[in-house]
Amino acid sequence: MKTKKPIGVFDSGYGGLTLLKEIVKQLPEYDYLYLGDNARAPYGTRSFETVYEYTLQCVKQLFAMDCELVVLACNTASAKALRTIQQKDLPKIAPNKRVLGVIRPTTEVVGQYSKTGHIGVLGTTGTITSNSYPIEISKFYPELKVNQEACPMWVPLVENNEFDSEGADYFIQKNINSLLSKDKQIDTIILGCTHYPLLINKIKKYLPTNITLLSQGEIVAESLADYLQRHSELEQKCSKGGIIDFYTTDAPENFDKAASLFFGKPVQSKHLDI
Repeated sequence: MKTKKPIGVFDSGYGGLTLLKEIVKQLPEYDYLYLGDNARAPYGTRSFETVYEYTLQCVKQLFAMDCELVVLACNTASAKALRTIQQKDLPKIAPNKRVLGVIRPTTEVVGQYSKTGHIGVLGTTGTITSNSYPIEISKFYPELKVNQEACPMWVPLVENNEFDSEGADYFIQKNINSLLSKDKQIDTIILGCTHYPLLINKIKKYLPTNITLLSQGEIVAESLADYLQRHSELEQKCSKGGIIDFYTTDAPENFDKAASLFFGKPVQSKHLDI
């Protein structure tokens, strides 16, 4: 009997489920294993060293569970840990396995959406201070001007089910106004956190209608489909049973309730110690 080799999807908490939802919509035939490190979330305010250490532990865990390919569906982990894991750790621990992030796919296409050449990025403190978006965008579109805004309250609002509250309006309006005040010519904004799609209606409420909002889900799903097509030797190792398994480092009953909101359908998870 063939061993199940799912595609691993990792996030510090729930946000990666908004990406997994889009990936499954585009690539429903594959098996997936989602791991949320909820016991140690959020990652956004933690140091580079801690995020790297936690992310590497979770990647190793997914490798041990037969994942040949792992997607870091977390902007903070992609910003603070991905490059080191790809360059330093993979050659030693699993030279034939692959780890992908969520920042590069968005930065590869952002220039196609902007007419003014002025881009805004909204993200967690960790993602913004890493400067990963401006650095990656400059590789593909050196002419683009990028301004960023850290939104430290947005993830807690979502995780505490306050994303539809009046309190959410205050912080969203404040951060958007702050970003737009830095550059009046911004016409494209990247939502640099996988939690932010749940805030999209409120974000749009405070954005001028001429601004394009880029959410990562569809872009990352298309990029993954393209990656699998270009790496047939890896694609052939991934099992295709259409099965999704969910794991959390916290209490499954707590995870399942919130996870269903992010994923858009009921979720049943198992606990995993790391």
